[in-house]
Amino acid sequence: MNYDQYIQKSEPFVRWMLDWQSQLPTVSLQSLIGEHPEQVGIVSVDIIEGFCSVGPLSSPRVDALVAPIVRVFEEAWAAGVRDIALTQDTHPADAVEFANYAPHCMRGTLESQTAASIKALPFYNQMTIHEKNSINSGVNDSFAAWFKARPQIRTWIVLGDCTDICTFQLATYIRTYTYEHQMAGVRVIAPVDCIDTYDLPVSVAQEIGATPHDADFLHPVFLYAMHLNGVEVVSTLAP
Repeated sequence: MNYDQYIQKSEPFVRWMLDWQSQLPTVSLQSLIGEHPEQVGIVSVDIIEGFCSVGPLSSPRVDALVAPIVRVFEEAWAAGVRDIALTQDTHPADAVEFANYAPHCMRGTLESQTAASIKALPFYNQMTIHEKNSINSGVNDSFAAWFKARPQIRTWIVLGDCTDICTFQLATYIRTYTYEHQMAGVRVIAPVDCIDTYDLPVSVAQEIGATPHDADFLHPVFLYAMHLNGVEVVSTLAP
């Protein structure tokens, strides 16, 4: 199939997908929590300085996620939610992952630190941080143990970056775990205003010898992929 055929054949689906995203529902955070905050868990992936503000993989699109994620944390904590985890890249200098991604977020550097606005939260020290060395939080032993130790949680909220890499893998890990273990009635929710990915145009990527990454294309495609995998994708978590 050549380029023109591919574009022509794909256009109806792309239009449908973008319409689907534009009509995603808003869900009230308070309605999710209700009178049972102990049944709600929140996991944020990679909202750290190395993806927000400094380093080769930092992105203004990811940095813009910090404020809405802080709002969700504040409102959830005020409503009694206490199971909040941050999974964060914290790589050794010889990380095998660096064969595929530029060296980033190495242990002991500013890049590996939680975004400043999250660190400033008065309950920051009561969140659980899981330092990971992979794009998949689910294969991190610390996070997997923390997650599996909370079977009482009926609603998991997934936030962070990147839509098509770490966030997709985190959301689908939680969803597929509940399928495998027959955990009926567990919801996995991904609010779009708290999830995004980075942009690297073809022209820039070719100039620097990197792999192009079109955020405006990949973001909706992977939101839809989460939906296909059983994740509830919503536009926002309203107060």
